Amino acid sequence: MNVATISVTTWSLQMTSPADLVPPSAPAPGPEVRFVRAEVPSPEFSRYLYTAVGGDWTWTDRLPWSYERWRAYLERPGVETWVAYDRGTPAGYIELEAQPEGSVEIVYFGLLPAFQGRGIGGHLLAFGTERAWDLAERWPDREPTRRVWLHTCTKDGPHALANYERRGFGVFATETADEPDVAAPGPWPGAHDGPYDGVQEGVHEGAAV
Repeated sequence: MNVATISVTTWSLQMTSPADLVPPSAPAPGPEVRFVRAEVPSPEFSRYLYTAVGGDWTWTDRLPWSYERWRAYLERPGVETWVAYDRGTPAGYIELEAQPEGSVEIVYFGLLPAFQGRGIGGHLLAFGTERAWDLAERWPDREPTRRVWLHTCTKDGPHALANYERRGFGVFATETADEPDVAAPGPWPGAHDGPYDGVQEGVHEGAAV
């Protein structure tokens, strides 16, 4: 049986100096929005964020992960999850992973659909990038950050690449390949067709996950 495929272009972007970070021009979303690190490894909470943010955008690589695999990953030194809260409700998140030679990857980033279009995403991305640059201050055994990088692709929202470039990230590699054309799992059936079918700001699932 033939499996339908689609052509997907993936961009790898990086920032090599904290001075390259461009702050958002939009006003901050207000005091009711806070960015908080989830310091206690919680597979249940991390899987919730993963499915709620990525369900509409074919984030599927981690769906088969067991509880033990989630915990082992989250307990790795240098892995951080920073969550955006709007009046106490999770609105989105950014996940960082420290890697060898001073690299920090933004592995995942995005908002729940109901919170898109309010300027939260740009500020969360800028805040998370700052935390990538100062990550070694919270993990003394890690070497100082020398590069922050990420993936995004054409399966993400139409403005995803531009979002990262506006914050100061530059493309250093581009790859186009055929991938299986699978349906987005959604956090529940038909979620993508709901009233908040907004612009996703997330990072593409790639070889790093």
